[in-house]
Amino acid sequence: MEKDLGNYRKSYEKGALLLNEVPDNPMELFQKWFYEVDTHFAEDETNAMTISTIGLDGYPKNRVVLLKKYTYEGFIFYTNYKSEKGKAIAANPNVCLSFFWHGAERQIIIKGKAEKIAENLSDGYFESRPRGSQLGALVSNQSEVIEDREYLENKLSELEKKHEGKEIVRPVFWGGYIVKPIEIEFWQGRPNRLHDRIRYQLQKDYSWLIHRLSP
Repeated sequence: MEKDLGNYRKSYEKGALLLNEVPDNPMELFQKWFYEVDTHFAEDETNAMTISTIGLDGYPKNRVVLLKKYTYEGFIFYTNYKSEKGKAIAANPNVCLSFFWHGAERQIIIKGKAEKIAENLSDGYFESRPRGSQLGALVSNQSEVIEDREYLENKLSELEKKHEGKEIVRPVFWGGYIVKPIEIEFWQGRPNRLHDRIRYQLQKDYSWLIHRLSP
């Protein structure tokens, strides 16, 4: 099988990113870009982000998760701690997050360290989830091999009956991580592949060193 994609081309012309216009703190620029994309470009899920981990087999692996909160401290998402990504983070907390918003012709790449958030914060978010999502967290032994989909559906049915009329408590194997950034790069597509790239690097005094990078 072979398909030549050499003629797939697009001219990026929707914006610019100038060094003399960016804020000192990258989280302020992230907030600005997120708001603009969410408001004006109608992405399917603006908060969808790719997280890359180094697996126990030594290979990097990417998958899409949903950003649920961001603060000056970092980026929060939730998952099964016993999943493949959870085990990878436990062994090596160095991760990479990325957002690609095609409508705005923008990309953000974030290098940082992931750590579990406080249990009460995970409890609070779990309580806010729809009941079906709460049960889904109990049903799935994430990343484990199963025989067929019927196994999941039968287990869900059993749990629905077991918890009927009862509060569903967050399982200890499920909760949140915060990724605390040490480097954030903002990419704005430009014509002729001369894209704008601005990189922030965290310093020992918690200030950010800012550079423009060649595309």
